[in-house]
Amino acid sequence: MPLNFNIEKFTGTHITRRPQSLFLPDMETHAEKLHTEIKDKNVLVIGGAGTIGSSFIRTLVRYHPGKLIVVDINENGLTELVRDCRSRPELQMPDNFKTYPVNFSDKAFRKIFEHEGPFDIVANFAAHKHVRSEKDIFSIEAMVENNVTRAKDLLELLTQYPPRHFFCVSTDKAANPVNVMGASKKLMEEVILAYSGKMKITTARFANVAFSNGSLLAGFIERLLKQQPLACPSDVKRFFVSPEESGQICLCACILGQSGEIFFPKLEPSSMVNFADIVPPFLNEMGFEMEACSSEDAAKQATADIQNGRYPVYFFPSSTNGEKLYEEFYTEEEELDTRSFQSFGTVKNAKRRSIEDLDKIVHTLRLVFEDARAEKKDIVSALNAMIPGFEHIETGVNLDQKM
Repeated sequence: MPLNFNIEKFTGTHITRRPQSLFLPDMETHAEKLHTEIKDKNVLVIGGAGTIGSSFIRTLVRYHPGKLIVVDINENGLTELVRDCRSRPELQMPDNFKTYPVNFSDKAFRKIFEHEGPFDIVANFAAHKHVRSEKDIFSIEAMVENNVTRAKDLLELLTQYPPRHFFCVSTDKAANPVNVMGASKKLMEEVILAYSGKMKITTARFANVAFSNGSLLAGFIERLLKQQPLACPSDVKRFFVSPEESGQICLCACILGQSGEIFFPKLEPSSMVNFADIVPPFLNEMGFEMEACSSEDAAKQATADIQNGRYPVYFFPSSTNGEKLYEEFYTEEEELDTRSFQSFGTVKNAKRRSIEDLDKIVHTLRLVFEDARAEKKDIVSALNAMIPGFEHIETGVNLDQKM
């Protein structure tokens, strides 16, 4: 892979087609408030080793927080976060900067929280984000536990030491969800908004982050490094933001939003990009011509052509569970504010439940998971009853069955 491949530059040129960050005007307009609310403050970032969490951190430290504590279960990811941040000439990390490879539901986390706190800003990026993580009842239990139950437990802890700003990342798939991941994120939104009267809480729904960890585009890089064929859906279009933009929208939502608001990017439908259209310029950037193949087997057999400058790619129509062929950032029932910011919109009246109602929902979900005879369809039925309009798309095929 060429050493001069720049993800942000490639993303701006071939995917988002934006010469600068979409959110830069709002960040410049509100620079004084961002500095005031962040400078010398104590910050806790949960799930900070992932693409969005680390981008949030790189944006945050430009405003000079006094203390930064980062926790994530990915020990290797935390190592790379430190190396990356300390290697960037434009970044100055706080003197009090620590990373801990722990789960935010562990007893060790509570000890860290109590020892290092109180915190002025808490941001949570720990989540199951892949639709592939709903293949059966077991994977769904882990997803719901992480996205819903642990988020609620965290909020209970925070009520004892309320931060000035609490942010928890959501997803566009929470608007009119068609998969369990999106449904779990919709419940997560309702969980955090239930506590928005006890502390300032905001969230954000936004687009695919180009080349984020575990994404299809990041997988392209891995395949090239291993000289393996690429596989790409031929019919899926998505909105995209760059890694830098993902951190910026989260920071702005965290600091500039009012409690209970959901931020989303102002993106026109014409800016959606077909995954298949990204493949030719990506391969050209790497010095290859694309060789379209008719099947996974044909693509595997064609790897011999890589030495001749032709790279095998298998394009396939999407057929997996919960795959939405379009994206939404809000629903028809939600009240929108599109005037307060140039590049963001906000949902003002997102559905809230009482904490007591959410306790009942969590209890109901746990009863399903504790039933040894329960299957995926049982948890889908339970979620259907909890989330009006949830219509799961079941095809019998999951992403782990594809190349």
